[in-house]
Amino acid sequence: MRQIRFFFVNLCSKNKTINMTKGTDVTERFRIRCYGKGELALMYFPEKSPKTAGRAFKKIVDGHPELTEKLAKTGLKPLSKTYTPAQVKHIIEALGEPG
Repeated sequence: MRQIRFFFVNLCSKNKTINMTKGTDVTERFRIRCYGKGELALMYFPEKSPKTAGRAFKKIVDGHPELTEKLAKTGLKPLSKTYTPAQVKHIIEALGEPG
């Protein structure tokens, strides 16, 4: 299992910072890249435990039907462990930057 995870992390390590156009809530400082679901949840809820942060983040994402639809179109599955850069971009546009 570690080898597969290591491979996936390396696959996502070719990250790019995406410059967003004016009119979006995303600044040029936030790095659009692959994020683990728990990793991104903890960025939004740093004071919570990983499990609690994940639940709270899921509740927020599920509360945005438009965001949920966009994520589904990008191929997000309920059991996915990571968000792709395209999915992260949609999340940031809908929820704003974490922190």
